[in-house]
Amino acid sequence: MSDSIDTSAALTALQPRVPAAPLKTTDPKAAKQAAQQFESVFITQFLGEMFSGISTDGPFGGGQGEEMFRSLMMDEYGKQIAANGGFGLSDAIQRELLKTQETAH
Repeated sequence: MSDSIDTSAALTALQPRVPAAPLKTTDPKAAKQAAQQFESVFITQFLGEMFSGISTDGPFGGGQGEEMFRSLMMDEYGKQIAANGGFGLSDAIQRELLKTQETAH
């Protein structure tokens, strides 16, 4: 009876996984969607910092429930703001995505 451990399998499991390369596209719609998603994440982070110092207590505050779900609310705000024009970043990001991917081909 052997209690040996397969060290090669253990070492393989500990190796950091290399993320897959992003998919290349020259499709303007796909680039626009990716740019809007990026802008919504940016806006969400921006709003999160704005609201980080605001207390949830008070007569009309949401208390612990508001504190728990604030990040989800900021995420939805970010998505809605980006979908309705956002800060204007998505157009520039889309142009750069397409330009970079066209030169890579």
